[in-house]
Formats: sequence, C-alpha cells, structure tokens
Amino acid sequence: MNRMPIRMTVNGKAAELVAEPRTHLADLLRGALLLTGTHLGCEHGVCGACTVELDGIPARSCITHAGACDGAAVRSIEGFDADPVMAALREAFSAEHALQCGYCTPGMLITARDIILRLPDADEARVREELSGNLCRCTGYRGIVHAVLRVLAERRSTS
Repeated sequence: MNRMPIRMTVNGKAAELVAEPRTHLADLLRGALLLTGTHLGCEHGVCGACTVELDGIPARSCITHAGACDGAAVRSIEGFDADPVMAALREAFSAEHALQCGYCTPGMLITARDIILRLPDADEARVREELSGNLCRCTGYRGIVHAVLRVLAERRSTS
C-alpha cells in the first residue's frame, strides 16, 4: 500500500491525514475524521448524497480521490453551522416539508446553497435543472424545490 500525507482544511480546521491517494474523500471524511453527515449512496457520483464543498464548489466526495485534495479546502455539511444561507435553507426545508428520511438532505442542502449563491434569479425550471443531479427517493422534489425558491425569494426581497 502506497500511503501519502494529505493536508487539507476541513470545515475551517487544518487536517493532516495519511491515506492511499486513491482513497475516496467521502471515506476519509467519514472514517478518519468521523464526519458522518457526508452520506454514501450510489458510490458512483450519480445520487449526490455525498456532495461536499471542495474549494468552494460542490463536488461528489465518493468519486473524488483524497490524493487530489492535498492542499484543498473541504466543507462537509457539519461545516455550515454558522452559515446564514444554510440556516435559511434548513428553515425552509422544514417549513416546505422537504425532509423525509433525510439521507439525501446533506448533499441536497449543499447543492441548494450553491444554487442560491450562484443563481440568485433562478426560476423553478432552473432550480429543478440544477437539483437534477441530487436524487431523493422520498419527497418527490416538490418541497425541496419550493424550499429553494422560498430562500431565493426572501433574499430578493431583502436586497
């Protein structure tokens, strides 16, 4: 086994780990750092349950090799506690009944936050398109889409 040191900032804190370069980022976050909010679903980058923020951009941690993250800034769902956009999304997800089993929720929230910050004028069709890479088997997406639209509308009304 060819292990290497991997230095990254995880949720604002420096971390130095030793792992095989081909170890998946999700496995490193969950196993070595005990950040179990990053869920593994398909393990092929299709379902979005493992979405984290990598250098400010949503990324599938189940197909991202940890060796490629040396020097990167990673934020898992646990790293968004003080984030005002994420707080608004959590409230909207609850109000719009966008939560059921919760398995997809961490990845869905990280993707939704990206939509809100990157596409402040998104309409329902665009929100649905942007969320299409995150699968939810419980909600039927209506509540999730309405939650994102709710936060977008709130932000538009205050700006």
